[in-house]
Amino acid sequence: MTDPMDSSAPHRQPTLFIPHGGGPCFFMDPPPQAPHLWDAMAEYLRGLLAALPERPKAILMISGHWETPNPTLNIAPQPGLLFDYDGFPEHTYRLTYPAEGAPWLAGRVTELLTAAGETVETDATRGWDHGVFIPMMLIRPEADIPILQLSLTDDLDPARHLAIGRALAPLRDDGVLIIGSGMSYHNLREFFAPRAAAAAEAFDDWLTRAAETPAERSRALARWSDAPSARACHPREEHLIPMMVAAGAADGEPGRRTFHDHIFAKAVSGFQFGDPVPTSA
Repeated sequence: MTDPMDSSAPHRQPTLFIPHGGGPCFFMDPPPQAPHLWDAMAEYLRGLLAALPERPKAILMISGHWETPNPTLNIAPQPGLLFDYDGFPEHTYRLTYPAEGAPWLAGRVTELLTAAGETVETDATRGWDHGVFIPMMLIRPEADIPILQLSLTDDLDPARHLAIGRALAPLRDDGVLIIGSGMSYHNLREFFAPRAAAAAEAFDDWLTRAAETPAERSRALARWSDAPSARACHPREEHLIPMMVAAGAADGEPGRRTFHDHIFAKAVSGFQFGDPVPTSA
């Protein structure tokens, strides 16, 4: 395979933190009481690439569904799919997403993370979890952009993941789009409870202010658990931590909320960090 990194991209890519929904939600019938529940999120995901300066050469994706002791890269040339959800319609276990992996990118990622003091490992057998393939089926149904998945570290340390993002920032000048895939609200026990709506709104407001204040963003996100209703929205933070990598990779650059909706009355948002600019600027 020809290395897509052989020629430089004319624009620096931004970074993204996207919501990936609930299980295979976009590929099954919505609940009768909420027939348009996932429509706005699906439309947002379908429009992501059109908002970029150009199509990425590759995507580095960090999902809330893979944790390892050290940062780990999925180096399979064409990973299978890991159907890591339960109780959904049978056809959702037969979904396909035949994109290529990006093992050729793993060396550069390893170099950057090693320089930042991380010990990087690889996995050539794991499939892509649904935090990768479900949103990508909407983002790029043609499945023609290579994807390299990077794990979270299982300490879920926000400062460490912000630092991982900072280390990965040079990839943006090589045409690599860094995507953190999770959910800005992720309390499954309270997801259907009306009483949780106010907590979700309060945390979403705080998260948006933090994202849109670049000078203070890293400091605020490193202490996210001190935010209003933080633990009510994230009893365990694995779905929020991918945002730290995306934000860290555009440290000090503008951030903005690019998606906002309510799922069962819970505020859910997506964010972009870093304005795309010519790499020669």
